[in-house]
Amino acid sequence: MSNKQVPNDVPMMSNTRGIKYNFDNVEAQPPDPPCGDRDAVSTKEKFKGTLLSISFWNKMFVIACVIAVSLDPLFFYIPIIDEEEKCLAEDKELRTIALILRSLTDVTFVVNIIYHVCEAINAAYRKREEKKPELASDWEFAKLVVGKLAWRSTLTSILAVFPMPQLLLVFVFFKMRGRGYLQGRKILNVFLLAQYLPRIYRIYLSSQKLRQTTGIWAKALFNFFLYILASHVLGAFWYFFSIQRETSCWHWACVDHSTNVEGCMSTLYCEVHNTTPRNATFLNQFCLISAEENAKGPSDFGIFLDSLKNGITGNIPFGKKLSYSFWWGLRNLSNFGTNLETSTYVWENCFAVFISIIGLLLFLYLLGNVQTFMSMEIHRWETQRWENQRREDERNKIQLKEKYSGWMDRNEIPDDLKKKIMKNIEQKLEENKDTDPKNLFSILPTHTRTCLKRFLGLKLLKKVPKLARMDKRVLKMMCDYLKPVMHDEGDEVFQMGAPLHRMLLITEGTLLTDRNAATENAKTGSISSSPSVGNLGKGDFYGAEELIEWVTQKKDLGQLPASSFNVKCNSKVEGFVLKAKQLRSVVSKNENRWKMALASQTTA
Repeated sequence: MSNKQVPNDVPMMSNTRGIKYNFDNVEAQPPDPPCGDRDAVSTKEKFKGTLLSISFWNKMFVIACVIAVSLDPLFFYIPIIDEEEKCLAEDKELRTIALILRSLTDVTFVVNIIYHVCEAINAAYRKREEKKPELASDWEFAKLVVGKLAWRSTLTSILAVFPMPQLLLVFVFFKMRGRGYLQGRKILNVFLLAQYLPRIYRIYLSSQKLRQTTGIWAKALFNFFLYILASHVLGAFWYFFSIQRETSCWHWACVDHSTNVEGCMSTLYCEVHNTTPRNATFLNQFCLISAEENAKGPSDFGIFLDSLKNGITGNIPFGKKLSYSFWWGLRNLSNFGTNLETSTYVWENCFAVFISIIGLLLFLYLLGNVQTFMSMEIHRWETQRWENQRREDERNKIQLKEKYSGWMDRNEIPDDLKKKIMKNIEQKLEENKDTDPKNLFSILPTHTRTCLKRFLGLKLLKKVPKLARMDKRVLKMMCDYLKPVMHDEGDEVFQMGAPLHRMLLITEGTLLTDRNAATENAKTGSISSSPSVGNLGKGDFYGAEELIEWVTQKKDLGQLPASSFNVKCNSKVEGFVLKAKQLRSVVSKNENRWKMALASQTTA
């Protein structure tokens, strides 16, 4: 063996990952982990933790999306109308609150974008760790990151986080001037409506993942909440369009009836009106809100008349404004906009049609989901019922096997016959065929059933004194005629004085025998060989010697011996019966053997 020492400047690693091997203190070296266990446990824990974090993030992000869409309509309530001065103002307090809340929700979308980018980078790193040479360069790695990025989800999040309401409603809406005012408003409305598309689509994408991790009632509640959310958004748009409709009327009045169009339109904003005096009397003449006057006036506000007439667009508490607008949206969304009385204005009719279509689609979507949820619940209930039934069947099968196995053990069935019987039982149970748990013989094939009856019947028949020396072939033929029977506790098997149509051989249970004061049968003068009073148990018989005597004397079926006892079941009884006519058939077929057996019995 070489005595060469390991150089001190050569770092050697122990089996314990990340720890250098200490040659000077071997005993203090940390023990090695079990082979493979550490990696396996670590991988499982990481995978489980990843699934939990992804599921939690998906739920939180869906909630954030719903909150963001719920908060966006607040921007539509910022404009207010001063009816006395006929000018457009803004609710600065609500503007500040809406900006803060929208900024907070935007953080969630930014985090989601970063989350998807990090996922793509991690996937690219795992791909690079496979030591593929084509991913060695930074350019190839960057291409792989781009390929792994979930573009649909990421792009939707980028569009959803774009600050459209902040830019358009806070900074653009109140700065619009000049003759292009109406066209600018239409373009602004298109962008505001378009802002909801990526946010709603973002909710849809996240809800698809949420369906896999939440319960059925949570899904139903989520879909119902979408219906309520749509009412909230439509109510806010109705309020905002009401503002625009009245200011548009002012614009038309300035263009048609003012000598200084630019000056008239510039003073439509309250902050300008406060510094620049104007005469707005003609606005009251041409933009009347009263329903009676409005019917004769040049302007028809259509579906927006209700908000203007009730002063919803004025400087009133925000709670009243929000609740009334929400009720208007929910009411018309529920009846699909059928009660809306529109004017001839094209965009107003488009908005009413949009409400009708959205209401119909949401109703069908909600109804479809309810139907789906009910189907899933029914399927889950059926599956659970089927699983319970399967378990119950399995338990019954096990109990049935144990019962038959115990029965065969008590009757000392040979092992080879026992194996055949158990094989047949298992086969029947696997085939799910109907089995009678009270009768083993009903589920056995003919050959096995015959073997079992001969094994049990021979032992019982040989206990009958007059059959003790009977030829075995005769006994086997008698066994073939045996019929298995079962009696419940309290059943009356034989009645005293009644003809004995059959003999009973007992394999399980006990019988109680009793009779009245007269012990002899008045008709036949014979005395039963059974005990006068007492019990009959396993291995005993009743009516066998009477029927053997009857068949030996070759009497007719009308001269059957009578039962000398009342015989009742003291417990559940199992056994075999052999009918009188079948006994006579056996004797007639084996008359010589029968006589020889009885003669030897008499001689003995």
